[in-house]
Amino acid sequence: MGPGAWMMAVAVAVGVGALGFLLYAMARSIAVNRSEGRGIWRDFSLGLLLMMLFFATWIAQGITQWQVFTGEAAQHGQSASIGDFVAEFGQSTLENWQSEFLQLFAFVTLAALYIHKGSAESKDGDDRMEASLHRIEAHLGTLPPSRDGDEEWQLPEPVSGS
Repeated sequence: MGPGAWMMAVAVAVGVGALGFLLYAMARSIAVNRSEGRGIWRDFSLGLLLMMLFFATWIAQGITQWQVFTGEAAQHGQSASIGDFVAEFGQSTLENWQSEFLQLFAFVTLAALYIHKGSAESKDGDDRMEASLHRIEAHLGTLPPSRDGDEEWQLPEPVSGS
């Protein structure tokens, strides 16, 4: 077995291990966090649905890639080898995941560093909300004292009967 085959075996083992860990983590989360008297679907529908979509699209990718792989092999007068297909499928899967992780990493990093005023991901959203709360508290007279002040802060007494 050559070095390429060993690296492929390591990559497959890491991929299967990571997938196994994710499935274990999801099963453990369901076992630990499940509400009494409620169904699994009601408590964990988002995770279950995303897992089903992942596997459905990954299987569909495998089926369509198998069709292309066998078609190309037939055009060249060769027989399709399952080992060659697994290598090609693994390569295309890892390339796809790599680009998705790069995209997500770029989005998270840029959203943390830069502002797009009004977007939910931008850091300006909390500043606007805090300013609004400050105005409301000032209007109601419920602002806490400054951090430098020694005065004890209390909510005003409720107004009884209007």
